[in-house]
Amino acid sequence: MSRSSAVPQHHDRFPYSAIVDRPPLRWPDGARVAVWVVPNIEHFLFDRPSSSITATTTGLVPDVLNYSWRDYGVRVGVWRLMEVMEKHGVKGTVALNSDVCLHYPRIIEAGNALGWEWMGHGTTNSTLINAQPEEEERQLVSSALDTIERSTGKRPRGWLSPGLSESIRTLDLLAEAGVEYVANWVNDEQPYPMRVKSGSVLSLPYSLELNDFAAFLERGQTGEAFAQTICDQFDVLYEDGAASGRVMAICLHPFLIGHPHRSKHLARSLAHIASRREVWLTTGGEIADWYDRNHRKR
Repeated sequence: MSRSSAVPQHHDRFPYSAIVDRPPLRWPDGARVAVWVVPNIEHFLFDRPSSSITATTTGLVPDVLNYSWRDYGVRVGVWRLMEVMEKHGVKGTVALNSDVCLHYPRIIEAGNALGWEWMGHGTTNSTLINAQPEEEERQLVSSALDTIERSTGKRPRGWLSPGLSESIRTLDLLAEAGVEYVANWVNDEQPYPMRVKSGSVLSLPYSLELNDFAAFLERGQTGEAFAQTICDQFDVLYEDGAASGRVMAICLHPFLIGHPHRSKHLARSLAHIASRREVWLTTGGEIADWYDRNHRKR
């Protein structure tokens, strides 16, 4: 039997739920929108291609042009992003490759000082999760979580896979390892529980729309246009959230948003969000905790 034939035509991770049929969702202090900002802080292997600004050299090994362009994020971009977020009272929920802990411990030190939360994000962004044998995938998950815990002092409660990749058993393995929430499924504006073999896992809204990777590399947006997209998204969710609370994720990569010509516009969009009274600038763990205490069916 081939690997693909073992994948069911229909998953059984959650039932269909129309958002208009759900009981109203309420956030702390009457907030209409829970906003969480997710910096993807990543490590890339030198001997293979990955995210690229140009295809000109992707056939070369090593591809110094694109590798060094990505390396800007951990050397420069993340520090500018930290400054912008701190200025506007935003704590990051970091999707963290565990190899970042080994190669760039200064980033961990600074993130801890800012009170940022750390999510598991695999080992490197050169390794997607999909084709590994079960025990290898289990080891990948546990190794990433263990490394992050040793480095940051806290075991990650959340998980975002590199490239949002999963096998048919990933959610079960994450629950087995104690992960409480995942951000791989970009199909909602509210949290919802997922079925797993043991324990429980909550899906938190993540975004490919409010994601600088898709915006800059795939849609060719400018920093100004991306910031306006963030503002527009927030304004509509703010209106919708008067009836039932929504979640808005802003998904960022320091090697993209950390450039000066983009970060200045991100700052404008965060100022716009922070200026509204009924908004909750929060983290993934805080969203999961509130939902579990107040809205999850027992």
